[in-house]
Amino acid sequence: MAKTERREWNGYSLKPRKDMPEGLWTKCPGCEHMLYKSAVEKNLNVCPECDYHFRIDAETRIGYLVDEGSFEEILSDLTTSDPLDFKFRGTTYKERVKTDEKEAGAKEAIRVGKGFIKGRGIVLGVMEPNFLMGSMGYVVGEKVCAAVDKALAEKLPLVIVCCSGGARMHEGVVSLGQMAKTSAALAKFDEVGGLYICVLTDPTTGGVTASFAMLGDCLIAEPGAMIGFAGRRTIAETIKVELPEGFQTAEFMLEHGFVDMIVHRRDLRSEIARLIDYCRK
Repeated sequence: MAKTERREWNGYSLKPRKDMPEGLWTKCPGCEHMLYKSAVEKNLNVCPECDYHFRIDAETRIGYLVDEGSFEEILSDLTTSDPLDFKFRGTTYKERVKTDEKEAGAKEAIRVGKGFIKGRGIVLGVMEPNFLMGSMGYVVGEKVCAAVDKALAEKLPLVIVCCSGGARMHEGVVSLGQMAKTSAALAKFDEVGGLYICVLTDPTTGGVTASFAMLGDCLIAEPGAMIGFAGRRTIAETIKVELPEGFQTAEFMLEHGFVDMIVHRRDLRSEIARLIDYCRK
């Protein structure tokens, strides 16, 4: 319930006013307009003023992409271990995992399974940005490889939606090893002519960019998505030059041939279905 307060002006008591209820509004990072959250959600979490694409969780993304009720998840109970007994600033890796699991409502940074997009069967992987910023550890690598194997076995297209801060530092070299493992699995998929479509959302960075995110037969990016390996500031400080305008944005990547197309969120289902039909001819 909204709180009320009694205000005074020059000694005169004014009528209580209702404070703004929490959770009704959100500020767009793109145009900085204040927007009704409900209006943004109805618009697929895209700003109705400037088309800024808000970051969304895996559950929402799956709902936007697949035919209603068609997603059948696999390996949903697979969880990470703590191979390095990692501790950072007084917090253990296991504690961080439990916190993010509770806040994100997810057990890991990717969900994989089988579904349908406009009636076309696919194997789908969707990264969860709210779980350790979608970072890739052992479980993410294992799930990506399981998705590849399922697509191979059932002769289905593979679609992966990337949203990640990169390799997970908490697992050290175990995490880095997933780059080679997922790349090898996708090479095997490519050898038999499997179709792999990768959707790059904001952000797609680090070891994920350096492995399975950039190996698709078709690379689709959402408008304005940041796509790259190292961060902009790190690159600028390393090479000591001023970086070009829009560096690492989806639009910059398209202009320089690193992605194949930029697709608005409202058109993503149709575009993936079209690509699947085209590649079946």
